[in-house]
Amino acid sequence: MSTEIPTKKVRVKALVASLIGSSIEYYDYLLYGTVAALVFNKLFFPNFDPTVGLLIALASFGIPYFFRPLGGIIFSHIGDRLGRKKSLVLTLAIMGISTALIGFLPVYESIGAWAPILLVTLRLIQGIAVGGEWGGAVLLAVEYSEKKTRGFAGSIPMMGAAVGMILATATMSLMSLLPDGQFLSWGWRVPFIGSLILVFLGLWIRNGLEETPDFQKAKEEGTVSKLPIVDTFKYHWKEVILTTGAKAIETAPFYIFATFGISYATNNLNMPQGPVLNAITIGTLISLVMIPLMGHLSDRVGRKKVFIAGTLGVIVFSIPYFFLLSKRSILLLTIAVMIGYALWSVITAVLGTMFSEMFKPEVRYTGISVGYQLGAAIFGGTAPLIATSLVATFNGSYLPAAIYLMLLGVLSLICISLVKTMSEEEKVAIKQIKPGLLHNTRFLK
Repeated sequence: MSTEIPTKKVRVKALVASLIGSSIEYYDYLLYGTVAALVFNKLFFPNFDPTVGLLIALASFGIPYFFRPLGGIIFSHIGDRLGRKKSLVLTLAIMGISTALIGFLPVYESIGAWAPILLVTLRLIQGIAVGGEWGGAVLLAVEYSEKKTRGFAGSIPMMGAAVGMILATATMSLMSLLPDGQFLSWGWRVPFIGSLILVFLGLWIRNGLEETPDFQKAKEEGTVSKLPIVDTFKYHWKEVILTTGAKAIETAPFYIFATFGISYATNNLNMPQGPVLNAITIGTLISLVMIPLMGHLSDRVGRKKVFIAGTLGVIVFSIPYFFLLSKRSILLLTIAVMIGYALWSVITAVLGTMFSEMFKPEVRYTGISVGYQLGAAIFGGTAPLIATSLVATFNGSYLPAAIYLMLLGVLSLICISLVKTMSEEEKVAIKQIKPGLLHNTRFLK
């Protein structure tokens, strides 16, 4: 297969498989974040002050992010050694089962401390599974695509987070129409258990694909790494650090605009849950349009230019975002979320392709997964908790949270500025002079 050019039909199927699978994974994962801000602090952590209970619930959302790098290592090892497809089937199955089990969990009143223990355990399993999902979904899209359209192809699985958020918030908006008693009793469970239907659909589609051309070629040429994680840190440790830092401004805004935005608007500003969730849904719909457009634009002007533009936008908009929320207006909140998610879309659209172009096929799954998941662990899962803590510490002021987001943007700009760029002709010339040099030099479009 490595000598054959995939047909358009196969390339489209790969894009659909990457999008559907990543959408299901993020629906399962982000559903927890939405419910954590509305339900878990009441049902699983009830013996605390409301603010403390919310912080603990958000911590249960964020702590598993530190297990995502572990999942990235485990499943990327499978992906780089045995194939992308095998890894992606495993991650989706594990994610689906753990999510459904959350829907069946008894609450604190029924089994006491075992309720939060089991909840966090299943959340950790979710984190491990999603840690291996993202890299495989991106490579499924990028490695099947033509080089001239890799920016667009790589943006498709990046839509998975937006699709997952739409599904999560839309289903929760629907269930929140129930009376409070019914919603807290059983309504919140339905989206978790119902996700099994989507999981079976995703597994069916992914099983119908062969391995990617790049992996097939590495396998046939005998260049498959025996220990991808060792080779990654031996030859690509700088790229791992840079991807980790660049990830900061992509992951933190997503969760601050969503998970923290929900809790801040409902708990601090006393705004109704339903309209707040609807605003998040509208914002993510905007991102569904923006992401493929920005991916296509990156094929014309380059990944870095698009990434930098989006990052500067988030930095400038950080304070206005919170200012608009503080007005307690559903209209202004919706506008703020729409702008925030549009700016986030610019960044996330190019992230997958940009990272994949920094690593060789033999360690590409491992390289992008470790860097991406480290960034998600350090800057993503902690974002709602840090933002909530800052608001509480400074007597409800949103300014420290906004400044924190701006500083993450500066960090990402520094990291992306250190990524080297080089033309295809220069790469060929260097490879002819000293092939081993490519182990230590990575390139972006």
